[in-house]
Amino acid sequence: MTTTLVDAQNLLSDLIDRYSSRVDYLMIRLEEAEGTDILLRGDKVETLSEGISIGGHIRACYKGGWGLSCFNQLATIKDRIEEAIAAARMVGDEETILAPIDPVQAICSLPLTGTDPRKVPLVKKKELCDRYSDLLKSVNHRITTTSVRYSDSSQKVIIATSEGTLIQQSWVDMEMRFAATAKNGETVQTGRETTGSRTAYEDLINLDDQVKNAAQRAVAALSLPSVKGNTYTVVIDPILTGLFVHEAFGHLSEADMAYENPDLLEVMTIGRRFGPEELQIFDGAAPQGHRGSYFYDDEGTPATTTQLIQDGVLVGRLHSRETAGKLDEAPTGNARCLNYHFNPIVRMTNTWIERGKTPVADLFTGIKEGVYARNWLGGMTNGEMFTFSAGEAWMIRHGKIDEPVKDVTLSGNVFQTLADIEAIGDDFYWDESGGCGKGGQNGLPVGCGGPSLRIKDVVVGGES
Repeated sequence: MTTTLVDAQNLLSDLIDRYSSRVDYLMIRLEEAEGTDILLRGDKVETLSEGISIGGHIRACYKGGWGLSCFNQLATIKDRIEEAIAAARMVGDEETILAPIDPVQAICSLPLTGTDPRKVPLVKKKELCDRYSDLLKSVNHRITTTSVRYSDSSQKVIIATSEGTLIQQSWVDMEMRFAATAKNGETVQTGRETTGSRTAYEDLINLDDQVKNAAQRAVAALSLPSVKGNTYTVVIDPILTGLFVHEAFGHLSEADMAYENPDLLEVMTIGRRFGPEELQIFDGAAPQGHRGSYFYDDEGTPATTTQLIQDGVLVGRLHSRETAGKLDEAPTGNARCLNYHFNPIVRMTNTWIERGKTPVADLFTGIKEGVYARNWLGGMTNGEMFTFSAGEAWMIRHGKIDEPVKDVTLSGNVFQTLADIEAIGDDFYWDESGGCGKGGQNGLPVGCGGPSLRIKDVVVGGES
C-alpha cells in the first residue's frame, strides 16, 4: 500500500463525509501486510513462502448493531461501505454506546533496534531454520521427530473514523518455534521452545542453546519417573507465571467476556479481593519493545497500562470502546484484530505480575514435599478452570530441589489459586513467545511476564 496519510485523508475523508450521516459510527481500515513463513518437519520442507496482502474493512454501527464488510480491491470500497451500513441498520435496535476518546491524527511506527527481517533474503532465513533443525537432530539418536517454524510479518494500517481520527501505524513481528520428540520403545516425550520479537532479526539468530535444550529435555524425560499425582505446594518459574496470568486470569479480565454474562460480572466485581496484598497484576501496550506493544489499538484508542489487581484486589478490566461504554468505565486501548478480515475485539496486550520481595531461594524454604515446575509444554483453560503442562519439573524435598520428574500437569481454579499464592519472588522475566487465540483470531502477538511464585494446594497430575 503506497498510500500515505495525506493520500488516505483525501480518499477516506470524502467517503466518511458522504456516508457517516446514515450511521452512528463509521470506520474505514486500510492494511498492507507482507511476511515469510517457513516450516521444516524432519527432513521435509512443508512451507517456504513469502506473501503480500492488501485489503481493508468497513465497520459501521447503528443503534448498537454492527456491520462489517471486507475488501481486497479499493475500487469496490463504496459497495463495501453500503454493505456494512445495511448490515448495521438491519440488526441495530438499541442504543449505540461508545466510550468517548479524543480524535487523533498521527503517523507512528514501532521502532526496530536491529535488522528489519524484510531486508534478510529468504535463503538466509531458510539457512537459519536448517541450522536449528540440524541442532535438534544432533542431540541424540532417540530424537525421532523435529520441527522448526519461522515466521515474520509487517503490517501498515490506516484507520479513519467518523469522529475525526486518522492514524497510520506500522510494525514488524517475528517468531520461531522449535519442537523435538524422543522415543524409547513405547515411551514418547516432547520438548518445545518458542521465542519472538518486535525489535530485531538478531533476536532469532543466536538461539543454539535454547534449541538444543528443547531436544535434551525430550531425551532426558524418557528415563524420568512420572510425578505421583497429589496436592502439593508448588513453585513455578517466571515463564509459567506469565502463562498462568495470561491464560487463567487475563482472559477473564477481558470485558467482552463479562458485560453480557451476569454471573461472571458478579464474580469479577471491582473491589473484590483475589490474592495477597503483595499481588499486583497489569496489562498494557504502552510499555515499549514487547510483542503486545503499540501506540494505538485498532479503534484508535491510545495504548495504556491498566492495573487489574492492586494489593490483591480487583481494580480494573480490559476494554474496547463499546464494553467501556456499556459498563461506564474508561476505554483501555485493548480492542485488537488480527488483520482486516476480522472485527476488533477485546484482547490482552502485555500481561504481567509485578515482581515481589521474596528471594527466589527462600520460595522453597519449609516445603517438606512439593514440586518445582519450569517452562510450559501445553495447556488449556475453561472459564475459571485451568490445566497446564510443565516443560520440566523436579520434586522439592525438605526445602531443596531434588530429583527430576515428568508428566507434571498443574490444575485448579484461577481464583482459588490466586488466593493460595504464599510468596512472590524478586525475579522477573518477559516471555515474548506468546501467540493468543480468541474468537477465531489465532496467533495475535502478546507478551507475558512475571516472577517465580510459591502456591499452596495445587493439584498436580501424574501417576496415581
